[in-house]
Amino acid sequence: MTGFVGAEITGVDTTRPLSDDTIATLRRALLEHKVIFLRGQRLDYESEVAFAQRFGELTLGHPLYGGPEGKPLLREMDSKGEGTRANHWHTDLTYLERPPAFAFLHNVVCPPVGGDTIWCNTAVAYSRLPQDLRDLADRLRIVHSNDADFTDDTYDGDARSRYLEHQFEAEHPAVRVHEETGERSLLLGGFARRVQGFSPQAGRDLIRMLTEYAIKPEHTVRWKWQKDDLVIWDNQATLHYAVYDYHGQHRRGERVTVGGPVPVGVDGSPSVVLRGDTSAYTAGLTR
Repeated sequence: MTGFVGAEITGVDTTRPLSDDTIATLRRALLEHKVIFLRGQRLDYESEVAFAQRFGELTLGHPLYGGPEGKPLLREMDSKGEGTRANHWHTDLTYLERPPAFAFLHNVVCPPVGGDTIWCNTAVAYSRLPQDLRDLADRLRIVHSNDADFTDDTYDGDARSRYLEHQFEAEHPAVRVHEETGERSLLLGGFARRVQGFSPQAGRDLIRMLTEYAIKPEHTVRWKWQKDDLVIWDNQATLHYAVYDYHGQHRRGERVTVGGPVPVGVDGSPSVVLRGDTSAYTAGLTR
């Protein structure tokens, strides 16, 4: 799709059983290109779950909300609901010790115009940092919280209060080493709150500076959704931004996520929980 991120896949029907070789090919494309796009996938809950399970154990739909009745592994991203204006650069659920590895978002309703999503490749962004900044980033530890900029931008009033009834924090390396590829990538996003060992202002400046390198246009791909698109991204090596430019029109997608490993930094130190218990979210549910 671009020089550094994104690939469109054709000739695959994810509603049907696929061979191990096909799944392996899709996984290689996902790991290489970070986000892959498939048009015309007429998925329902059962077929989306069945397909995503070929990539690993699935999580609950959301660590705070679970999923809709009878669909515990689903997260509905509905513009008519709460907390769906994710128009802020983020990696999904980094306030958890184990953020999801892969996300599968099936589009159900499109606004007539707008509603694109942008992804950036945080592995290539890391590789293109100035050497001195890369060396510093290798040593940084960043605290991610559900009480952060993302929450302020996404939730209003009572919805924000409900979202923060249970607070969660995790300390992550600023640079994680990908469990499968061995690539180093920046672990940032709207849940990033502060940098350990730095003053609040200095920490915010460091997060902002690293983010600016990550989201440079040449590191990004922008997707114009159509009904029944399926987009899969490597949540371990991307940031994304859901553009809220559709002026109250209806937009709805259905997401399932594969559980991820505990991120590990360049020095081998893993992420750690600072606050909250979301163990049920990654309990290995497969129904």
